Amino acid sequence: MSVTGLYNKGGEQPPLLLGRTACLDLTRPRIMAVLNVTPDSFSDGGKHNSVDAALYRVAQMVEEGADLVDIGGESTRPGAAAVPEEQELQRVVPVVEAVRDRFDLAISVDSSKSVVARAAVAAGADFVNDISGLSFDQQMAATVAQSGAGLFLMHTRGRPDQMQHQTDYTDVMVEVITCLRNSMDKAISAGILPVKIAVDPGIGFGKSVEGNLELLQRLDELLVLGRPVLLGTSRKSFIGRVLQQPDPRERLYGTLATVALGVASGARIFRVHDVRAARETALMAWAVLHGIEAE
Repeated sequence: MSVTGLYNKGGEQPPLLLGRTACLDLTRPRIMAVLNVTPDSFSDGGKHNSVDAALYRVAQMVEEGADLVDIGGESTRPGAAAVPEEQELQRVVPVVEAVRDRFDLAISVDSSKSVVARAAVAAGADFVNDISGLSFDQQMAATVAQSGAGLFLMHTRGRPDQMQHQTDYTDVMVEVITCLRNSMDKAISAGILPVKIAVDPGIGFGKSVEGNLELLQRLDELLVLGRPVLLGTSRKSFIGRVLQQPDPRERLYGTLATVALGVASGARIFRVHDVRAARETALMAWAVLHGIEAE
């Protein structure tokens, strides 16, 4: 079968997503909790820099209903500078090891560096969340394939320090789908099974406010790729622009609106800072749409 033939033209959502050892049941929405072990992330930088602080936060996330924790050691906010490989390793690997030892929880590592991904999976991560869609590090696809990890593929234009300089599109959704399809081709050609791949339109990455809103309006078009859709809108600046909320911590209600609309448009995984609020929003939206009781 050709790589192209592996895509689902009907847009039906897969019922699960496989990681290295984890399996996410996608018969209802799932919550990916953000854990930034960085000093400069836009919303929570510096709060979880130590292993003890990170574990305390993960315990809260588990209590609030997180299905997956996404651990990142490099800020990818617009304008952020790159972090040296060794520094990212020092931030991420001890936290992954500690979370794996303490919690029965799926773990994702948020990195576009293959060396970091390899070390994090060896330390216990189940998934790699690559914001570059395999475009920043040409070894990433082979690294993920060899590790057996699952893979989140995101669309962006350029690295964080430059991406907001390129926000004009002829058709933003067409470009996102085309780029994600190419990323999937690369992943599958490297030996990553389709059942281990999810896609992310990259809200806030190389897009204007108008572009982000259009992606949300047309989110269901991503279902043509036949892979689970991850949506990451939490506290992002386009919400602040629309609601005139410069403080990321004041963007909860705007975030929850996008979560509910994302459920209606077919997204199954939601990357958020506010776990309980997002989980209850997603499950209520799901119940309204499908006529079932939320868990």
